[in-house]
Amino acid sequence: MYITCLDVEGVLVPEIWVAFAEASGIPELKRTTRDEPDYDKLMNWRLGILKEHGLGLKEIQDVIAKIDPLPGAKEFLDELRSFSQVILISDTFTQFAAPLMEKLGRPTLFCNTLEVADSGEITGFKMRVEQSKLSTVKALQSIGFDTIASGDSYNDLGMIQASKAGFLFRSTDKIKADYPDIPAYEAYDELLSAIKNAMK
Repeated sequence: MYITCLDVEGVLVPEIWVAFAEASGIPELKRTTRDEPDYDKLMNWRLGILKEHGLGLKEIQDVIAKIDPLPGAKEFLDELRSFSQVILISDTFTQFAAPLMEKLGRPTLFCNTLEVADSGEITGFKMRVEQSKLSTVKALQSIGFDTIASGDSYNDLGMIQASKAGFLFRSTDKIKADYPDIPAYEAYDELLSAIKNAMK
């Protein structure tokens, strides 16, 4: 039994923090897990910037409401779901992801939760589990699934390397150069073919 595990931001939808950085005019917020491997460090740094600028959940959700999936992402996901079980595994948060999941046809998503004060200030975040992507893939394997995984960032490497087959998708030149053994693709049809071939 195969199950395909996909990252979300950068693979199916644009990077939420990059979109928010552009909308808010705060370029520092463009840093993502493509740049910073330590997710806790990255998130705490982001929350500090939000606090400094007096920005909260509502301002981010207003930007997310205008974000659409990447061109071809929904069609790719629909086709993938026609022949494979699929779970999206993301380090994003339920409060960010809901409208984007609606636009993708409500796929199964495992992600994290923000801690939000009554004022709307994001005061913290609760990770579902340590190393959520790798932990999820290992848990699926422990109940009899062979996993196939794909993502674009440092925090996807664990699940990609632990899976029966794993692929980088629209990753950075640095990550591709550092991990030349992981096949890398730029187009959805290439990724679909690779996933199909891995299941043979």
